[in-house]
Formats: sequence, C-alpha cells, structure tokens
Amino acid sequence: MHKKTIILGFMLVFLSLITAGCTDFLTRNDGSITYGARPTEIIYTIQYGFYINCSGSGSYDITYNCDIPEVLDGNCSYEILHPFDYEIKTIVNNRMCSWNIHGMGDGNYVLGIKANVTSKSIIFPNLNGANALTISEIKDNHLEIFEQYTKTQALNDTIYIDSSDPIIVDIAQDILNESSTENSFIVAKNLFKWLKQETTYYTHVIKYDLQPAILTYNLKTGDCDDLSVLYISLCKAAEIPARFIRGITIQKSEGNSKIFAVPHAWVEVFVGGNIGNDGWIPVECAGTATGENKISSEVNQNFALESAEHLRLLEGNGSNESLNVSMSGPLVIYNPLSIEISMEGFVNVLNYKVLKQNELYIDKNNNRFYQ
Repeated sequence: MHKKTIILGFMLVFLSLITAGCTDFLTRNDGSITYGARPTEIIYTIQYGFYINCSGSGSYDITYNCDIPEVLDGNCSYEILHPFDYEIKTIVNNRMCSWNIHGMGDGNYVLGIKANVTSKSIIFPNLNGANALTISEIKDNHLEIFEQYTKTQALNDTIYIDSSDPIIVDIAQDILNESSTENSFIVAKNLFKWLKQETTYYTHVIKYDLQPAILTYNLKTGDCDDLSVLYISLCKAAEIPARFIRGITIQKSEGNSKIFAVPHAWVEVFVGGNIGNDGWIPVECAGTATGENKISSEVNQNFALESAEHLRLLEGNGSNESLNVSMSGPLVIYNPLSIEISMEGFVNVLNYKVLKQNELYIDKNNNRFYQ
C-alpha cells in the first residue's frame, strides 16, 4: 500500500525587532554607556504546537515531540493541549511531550503546550573575562564537556557545525593568536566581534533551509540559525565548547499594538568558573546594530546576556541527533488515496505584561548592570 510521509517544522523567520541597534544609547563624558530602557521582567501565557486535520476514511499515524519550555531565571508552568496518547520523554537531554497517535477517518488535533511564564533578563556583568577559565583549564578540568561540545555536527550527511573546515580553523586560530590570551571568555567575545564585523543578519525570503557554516561564511549573511551555526563552529575550532539553543522570542510591534512570538535560535558558550548557567554564557548572534559603534553595541547588548523575551525550548547536546531533533516537527504516515492530512504550526501569546523595565548601563571598566 502506498504511504506518504510528512515532516513539517517551524520556518524560522526571525523578526529584526529583537536586535541590538533598535535601542538608543547615550555615551557619557566618563566613558560609560546607557542604553534605552527595555523590559527586564515580563509575564505572559504562550501556546505553541501544530494543528493537524485529518479527513477521509483511511488510517494514519501521527508522531510529534513537543519541547517543554524553560527560562534561565523565573518560573514556567505548563499544561498539555491534547492530553491523550502522550508521554513525557527525555530526548537528547531535553524533556518533551511525545504523542504517538493512531487514528481512523476524520480527526482534528491540537498538539502542543500552553505555558504560563515569568521571565527575567540574565546578564554576566563583567565583560573583561573575570573568573572565566582558560581553554587549557577547560580541557584539563572539564574534559567531558570539552569532548562533547567541540565536535562537528551533521544532518543528512551534510556537516553544518564544522570545527574542522580549514578556513574556519584558520579564522579561529588567527583570532586566538590576536587575543594574546587563552581566557575563554575573551576569545569567545573576540570571535563574536569577528562574526558581527564580517556577516550580516538576513532572513531567508524563499529558502528556509539551514546553511552549513562554510556557506554562511562565503555568503557573509544568514538568519539566526545560520549565524549561530557559524559562530558555534568558530568557537569549537578555537577549542571552546559551544551549543545550539532553540526557542522562541517574545516581542512587541513598533507601535506596541501587537505581541509577536517568533521561533528563534541562539548559542551558549562554556567558559567555566562561577559564571552564567553552570559555566555557560548565552550569545545572541542575530543582532543588527549599525553605525560606527555597532560592534561594541552588539557586545554590550548581545554577548553574555539573555533578555527576558527569550523562551528556551531545546538545548543542544553537541550530537548529530540533537541537531536533527531541533529541526524536526510532526511526522504523519498515511495513505493519500483514502485520507487527506493538513497541518499548520502556531505560536500565540496572551496576557503579556511588563513587570519591570530598566536601562542597561556599562561603566568605564566594562561592568554591566540594569538600572
């Protein structure tokens, strides 16, 4: 019997609303910088997943693994939108709600999660690399993390995160040498500066495929996924562990009349020490700051800082499998001669409220804090 398989994932079109450069800043006489106020603690309800509609007389099998949300600082409670035929599983170190549905004839399903979220911005205050480990210390003291998160990662025989490509290795080695230090925080920051100097953020208009790191390097442009993949590759080539984070960002429209929830991707880099998320610091690669101060603006607002608008769904574990899981959606197997299947992804935000709003302040000694 002829069967047809559907695999559908979110198309990661990332709005430029999130990016650095859309927030005014003021440089003071003492060399300190203040950026315009933005939400640093928010509360909202979010619903996400897929609508799947089946019509006809035949049978079908639906498999879908939906990521359970998390925030670095705050609270996140959730409920299952379709509380049947599911179980909670751990897949590539991430908790997921997993449906395995066998149906017959007409059926309408809403597979997904509704979550109530309170989230605060996370910031590593010192931009000078204080307390971060050297690359050698990471290898000596965290060998398991080093080996797990410095490997290449492939999907369908194509290497996307590539720490062995000669061009990427040469760039990483040059930046490491120019840094004149093995401090992992400083080197990761300098790799980030190179990324923001040499590439531009650009959403895919027609093509939504993930770009391999070397393609993004050659094109000098990419969306949030592509730039994250290139940056991870550079970090790994410099022997700094790095991983892919998949999630959603919550943003207001320019007139503050509508709330957007957009699938998104960013990065975490392991620098050890008593820093960040058990030694991991977040890095937002999709900023679009402009002007003569664009690089410092990107570093100040997007390096080792995760805004309250970020909702985490999947944390990569450095394996090929985690890269595959991060790109997948529902799988439906059916006979197209006896039944029709349609599906559509959805992300909705309700009851959004700003609890706290602050300015980001960077003093002359490169210390950051909200005020």
